[in-house]
Amino acid sequence: MRQTAPVANAAGLVAGYALDRLLGDPRRWHPVAGFGRAAGVLERGLYRPDRCAGAAFTALAVGAPVLLGAAATVATRHRPLARAALVAAATWTVLGGRTLRHEAEVMGRALRDGDLPAARQRLGHLCGRDPSTLDESELARATVESVAENTSDAVVAPLLWGAVAGLPGLLGYRAANTLDAMVGHRSPRYARFGTPAARLDDLLNLVPARLTGLLTVAVAPVANGDRDRAWRVWRRDRNDHPSPNAGQCEAAMAGALGVRLGGRNVYFGRSEVRPFLGDGPRPEARHLRRAARISGAVGLAALAVAAAYPVTAGRLVSAVARASGRAAIPRGWRP
Repeated sequence: MRQTAPVANAAGLVAGYALDRLLGDPRRWHPVAGFGRAAGVLERGLYRPDRCAGAAFTALAVGAPVLLGAAATVATRHRPLARAALVAAATWTVLGGRTLRHEAEVMGRALRDGDLPAARQRLGHLCGRDPSTLDESELARATVESVAENTSDAVVAPLLWGAVAGLPGLLGYRAANTLDAMVGHRSPRYARFGTPAARLDDLLNLVPARLTGLLTVAVAPVANGDRDRAWRVWRRDRNDHPSPNAGQCEAAMAGALGVRLGGRNVYFGRSEVRPFLGDGPRPEARHLRRAARISGAVGLAALAVAAAYPVTAGRLVSAVARASGRAAIPRGWRP
């Protein structure tokens, strides 16, 4: 029975990824949206402009989904089909790959048609920048950067945490990432309260972001990209970004597409100047379809890694345990 749980987790990850690939996000009653509303209520009850209150909020808001996932794991420990179904449903819920690629393609069509008002209105589906003064190049840049970063946040990281920690990993990661989007940004209200959520999200994405960068380099040829250039730009520019994780994804995407990312980002009420990543021209509408293609290929590669992990890791642990047991009891020993 011990061997069936890793297989059930792996099957659930594959099935959940297939559901996201075919159907995208649930159109109604999305569980993540429901979690966001509940977290908003909790925030209003706990808010104080200090980090201790933010830490309590983060612990409760993330801890509840983790405990729910742990309870479901225990309840299905002897039911591999039920475990696989729950993992599939959770994976479908927390992934956002199809929606991400769809938004990039919609933005690309609007820019190719010269419809800047429609493109500016659509940008809010991808990021929180103020689009009111952005031209085609800046809208394209914002889209490429969002696709690069969210390939990690919405695809690679959930799959990896689902592989490593099963249902608690899937639900806990999505909860932490949602809290970061809600309170992790630098604003007067959340400058201190949101810090614990932001730091937790940074920690959970350390490995997935770097894997996303490496996979982006590896799959660059699927969008007529240059793998050697992507590798060079990734190694050179990945640590220039102020985020410990976003630069890993954006630098690799810049190299794969042969464009230059970074510059001044204007949000509602504040602005930031980011270092340039990559060489070449600024992104255009034609780059968005290529970015979406790379994102899809990275997702498939991450799925292969994630699906293999529960099975191979379980077998490795069992082999080590057996070897350790044999080594611990010398032949001929009697109690």
